Amino acid sequence: MTKTEELTMDSRSSGSAVAESRSGKYLTFRLDSEEYGLEILKVREIIGLMDITSVPKTPDFVRGIINLRGSVIPVLDLKKKFEMGAIEDTEETCVIVVEVSLGGNAVMMGIIVDAVSEVLDIKEDEIEDAPAFGTNVNTRFILGIGKVKDEVKILLDIDEVLTSTDVAMLDDLSKK
Repeated sequence: MTKTEELTMDSRSSGSAVAESRSGKYLTFRLDSEEYGLEILKVREIIGLMDITSVPKTPDFVRGIINLRGSVIPVLDLKKKFEMGAIEDTEETCVIVVEVSLGGNAVMMGIIVDAVSEVLDIKEDEIEDAPAFGTNVNTRFILGIGKVKDEVKILLDIDEVLTSTDVAMLDDLSKK
């Protein structure tokens, strides 16, 4: 079983109200051979990989910080966060700057992905709940599974990808 399969081992609540709130535009991107999507309203910009300053004593998935037009933005490696291993960065590797919620406050951070694919408009009937495989794997960060053009896209709830402890630590990094 791959890590991606393990990530989808827990179900989210179902119901038309939940499904309806999940329909909309998603920025899709690739990690290894898997396709993921983020709600476009959470995406602030996409930038090429730039020099990232390492910060000591941070978790392995935190690549460091960048200076983006005068703002210090923490950057994390999404593949390491998902325990998918690491490969060398390529010309397609980029940073998606997203806005996550921390106790009602917006926090900007970057996530490193292998490549950005496209923006898709995914309708309610094209999104299913993550399949339930057991209770030992937390998949609250999976908003749903998008079925688009005979492909599957794992739709992420970026506010749930990081724990509140992770986000607070990253927010502290951006203030140093």
